[in-house]
Amino acid sequence: MLQSDEGRRILRERPVINTKTINFDKLKEECAPGTFGHAYVSWLEGEGVTPDTRCEVQFVDDEELAYVMSRYRQIHDFFHTLTGLGVTVEEEIALKWFEWVQTGLPMTMLASLFGPLRLTWPERIRLYRDYVPWALQCGASCTPLMNVYYEHNFHMPLDELRKQLGIILPLSTTSLQ
Repeated sequence: MLQSDEGRRILRERPVINTKTINFDKLKEECAPGTFGHAYVSWLEGEGVTPDTRCEVQFVDDEELAYVMSRYRQIHDFFHTLTGLGVTVEEEIALKWFEWVQTGLPMTMLASLFGPLRLTWPERIRLYRDYVPWALQCGASCTPLMNVYYEHNFHMPLDELRKQLGIILPLSTTSLQ
């Protein structure tokens, strides 16, 4: 995050994403359909989650690193919104592959490697045939997503933000978008 102006700004300002800092009803009301903010709130509602469901970071003594880990957890649902992936086990594993390429975090690698053990054989085939190649290519070629100040992009059209960040959708979700 220190390698970009926006990443450094995020580290300096330390924004937090939860229902205390963002009024999600108001956000959905103010953001037109098709915008990133509207899509994000719709995704949260559709999946029945809120940013408040994220666990606090523990066992990290360095204050800045603890914030980075916290931010990573808070923006995870933005990744879902940007990629069009839901919360099935298969889609979460695909997103972990994407996050592994983006962040290099060991926990994302472990989830990527051991998560497929929970999948059926057809789901594993689809994961390795469709999702993993997409995650490796998209994760490596798009903007470092930890350095994006998402809160300033809520009113931007979702497709425009995806294009700006270099996000391509996995083939399995393109028919849903």
